[in-house]
Amino acid sequence: MALPGDFSFDNPISGVNATDLFNLNTLLGAGIEVEVVRTLNSLRDMWDPENEWLGYRFERSSQSFPDVRLVRRDVGEPDIALGIELKGWWLLSKEGVPSLRYQVTPAACAPHDLLCVVPWHLSNAVAGVAQVTEPWVESARYAAEYRDFWWQHVRDTSSDTGIVYPPNAGPYPGKADLVLAVPNYDGGGNYGRLPRAKPLMDDFIARAEQHEILGIPVKAWILFLRRHSDNAVPEEIQEALQDALSRHVNKVAPSAAEEILALLDRIGGLLHD
Repeated sequence: MALPGDFSFDNPISGVNATDLFNLNTLLGAGIEVEVVRTLNSLRDMWDPENEWLGYRFERSSQSFPDVRLVRRDVGEPDIALGIELKGWWLLSKEGVPSLRYQVTPAACAPHDLLCVVPWHLSNAVAGVAQVTEPWVESARYAAEYRDFWWQHVRDTSSDTGIVYPPNAGPYPGKADLVLAVPNYDGGGNYGRLPRAKPLMDDFIARAEQHEILGIPVKAWILFLRRHSDNAVPEEIQEALQDALSRHVNKVAPSAAEEILALLDRIGGLLHD
């Protein structure tokens, strides 16, 4: 939870067309993850105040699960204390939720392993340096078990809900070891999309939507970017935004409605700049 205050990514981004912004998570996602690992190591005084883990440091291992490990390497074979499956989430992505797929079998998760989703955005929304906000942290094993319970017993479906688990899976596998669970049927390709396994990530996503960038909530930025396309006409975009937001004005308190309309005016100004 201390990541937002200590994270630093000094590679500014600029000159990217609005229609190309959705590629940022692919372009910068790995760099964000590397920087998160550096930040974790810089926060040693916070997670090891009694110096009980001397010799251990976080390392990124992108070819195997989990892709970040707290490792000691001066005792012969590497000693792994815990692992973190780390996922970056660009807050302005058009999906509006983390697009990660988490398909690891519960058997591959050690008791203390974590799953961590780190939301990030550019300091000036469409340009600037990457900044992170409050991450979502959950037990990696619990998330895998909840995912499968939701898939088999909660969601409304008449399809086969069976899941095939890889044999002999265990914690800290090598890159060639099989660790992914495979559903018997997944016509929509949705197995492992944790935001669908409600309410696992609902509160976290709701807080992320309210985070403000340049004084405008993330949710409003996403609405703006979704309406934009290569051949979009500014007047048509503003009309679409007005229609989308006005449908919600009568459902909220007058003070909140005024704030929504004020945000609409600001977004309209951006369209004409």
